[in-house]
Amino acid sequence: MQATERIYDYQDWITILFLACLILLVIAKSLFPQRFEEFTSMLNSGKFIAFKGKENKAFHGFNILLLVLQAISVSLFLYIVYSFFSTDETSDIIIFIRIFTAYFCFILIKAGVEKIIGNIFDIDEKIDYYLFQKFSYRNFISIFLLFASLFLIYTLYPTALIIGIIGGFIVIANTIGLVTIYRRNQSVLSGNWFYFILYLCALEIAPYIILYKLITN
Repeated sequence: MQATERIYDYQDWITILFLACLILLVIAKSLFPQRFEEFTSMLNSGKFIAFKGKENKAFHGFNILLLVLQAISVSLFLYIVYSFFSTDETSDIIIFIRIFTAYFCFILIKAGVEKIIGNIFDIDEKIDYYLFQKFSYRNFISIFLLFASLFLIYTLYPTALIIGIIGGFIVIANTIGLVTIYRRNQSVLSGNWFYFILYLCALEIAPYIILYKLITN
């Protein structure tokens, strides 16, 4: 299949991206060993969210490092998906740069809007805690996505079924993360369901539709 061959033709820059992600993990572990250990045990323990979240530092250095890793990981997977289904003759690295730029700007702008909303309604601490939780779960998921992309490029040939399974897993994992966050903050949400639903539509659903349009057009 032509789309599959495209992914395998030029691997040098993809290899560099994987190495960059590994370097980011090494730096994160070296600079913040305790945070890294607690972060990697998120599946078994809620200690990282419970204790580090109280610091209200959504943009802590550790989170920023993993946020960059998340952007690379998600963009690489989206690049694989796009290359598989598209017959676009644009240079592969240009396609990736477009996807990465769109996604990275997207998460920064979205977080900025949420911070502004928190400031307007005087709930800065709650928004910071929410962003910290969301970044943490998605950063964790992005590590698995990175290794899935690695297998798709160097071991497995991408198929619609495999891509669908990985995509479905990511959606389910992200949904579980969001549900966990909302359950943890249920006391705050219980009296503000209208605004919560409005928030979901405006900042958790619509932006992804816009991002999809930006990437595919």
